[in-house]
Formats: sequence, structure tokens, C-alpha cells
Amino acid sequence: MVDDSLIFKAVANTRILRPPKQRLATFGITNIDYYLLTTPSYPVEEGDMPLQAETVVREGKVIVQQPRIVTPYYLTRLEGFSDEAKRYFSLLVDQYGSQAPGLMYAYKNESKGLNIVPGELHTVAQNISQQLDKDKAKLTTIIQGEDTLWDVSLLKFIYDLTRHSLQGNLSDLGSRGRLGVGTDGVPSDARFYIEELFSKTLRDEADPSELKDELERWELFNEYQDRFLPCLRKNKGKTDENYLGGSQRSL
Repeated sequence: MVDDSLIFKAVANTRILRPPKQRLATFGITNIDYYLLTTPSYPVEEGDMPLQAETVVREGKVIVQQPRIVTPYYLTRLEGFSDEAKRYFSLLVDQYGSQAPGLMYAYKNESKGLNIVPGELHTVAQNISQQLDKDKAKLTTIIQGEDTLWDVSLLKFIYDLTRHSLQGNLSDLGSRGRLGVGTDGVPSDARFYIEELFSKTLRDEADPSELKDELERWELFNEYQDRFLPCLRKNKGKTDENYLGGSQRSL
């Protein structure tokens, strides 16, 4: 495990050289392409001639799911990040509290590749930025980070973007009546999301297992089972036993 001081150093040395041109969507998935630039960390042997300046360019995509109002027992997961990046996330929880900010954002990192290109980092960044401006790439960012802890730098960018999007997302949710929490402890937003999953399942746009999992996370399967079973039977090639399992035994 990397020492916490190295994680904080990576965070302090992270710079957003080209931020996205818009905040995270409230009612949909946001895909953010990134170029994460670092100075190579590989050593130069003593006595070697100075090498031409090079920059490591990592390309990838961060997929941010539609933000959700959650309660503390509702589990969130991070995918595609190292133990060090997850440790940074836990440090944020320690700093701001396990229930902050009350709106869950689920992220997935999809790396596209790595290239080592000639040139100083800021020159490479400028060239990439000029091309992105020509392409009018509103949701593409350029990040300067640490080579050995590059995904900590990526997560720092994600956290800052989320923090800056939070108030706008909350305002959007409030305008649609999705900020309340019922007497059963289930947020209004969760009920809306369940209804969306029912609609998608009936249109064969979502697998019934996704709906079942969401109902069980909120312990609402018994309440919705009469509506769930017709969705299940509509899905050809599936049987009730495939999905009900333990839920059927608990009825």
C-alpha cells in the first residue's frame, strides 16, 4: 500500500489543463474522454546522455452514471481504479463524512491506451487542446498528473467535477420533486428510478435482473412483486426461478 503522503502529493500536483465545457448530467449518463499527461518516471542510467523530453499520454473514458439520491446503507462501487485511488476516495469520506454529499455518483474508468510522445508536457498538452477545440469536444479534458499514481490524479479530477456539478444536479432533482425521503426511509428519487426500470424492462431495454437487484437493495421486493412477475414472464427464455431465488423463499 502506498503511503498516504504520496497520495496527497499526487493530488497536490494534479492540474486540469483543459476542463470539460459542461457539468455532469442530472438525468442521464455522462461520458468524459480524457488525456492524462505525465512526465515519465523511468530512471536515466548514470552517464547516459540527456534524453529528448518525452511525455506519457494516457487516453481513456470516465463513465458517470445518472446521480442518485441514496441512504447510508445503499452500497456504492468504484470500477477500474487501483487500491491507491480507492484509498484516496476513503480519505475523502473520512474528511467530509460517510453521508456527504447525499447524492451518489457511480463512476467507471475505461482506459484506451498509453503512448509516449516526444516533447515537453505543456507543449504536448497545447497541441492536444488545439485539436480538441477544432473538434468542439465539449466533454474531453486534459489532466496533468503523477506518472506512478496517475489514476489518483484522475480520481481527483472526477471528484472536483462532481463537487462543481452537485448544486446544479440537486436543483434539477428538486425541481422534479425527487429530493424527499419517505417514511419508509426510501428516497423519492429511488422510487422514480424503480419506475424507470419497470418501463425499460417492459420495453426489453433492461434485463429483469437489474430491476430485481434494485428492489432488493432497497428491501422493496415484496412491495413490488406483483408488478415484477409479469415483467419477468415477458422476458423470453427466462424462468421465474432464474430471478426469484432467495426472494421467492422469503415471500
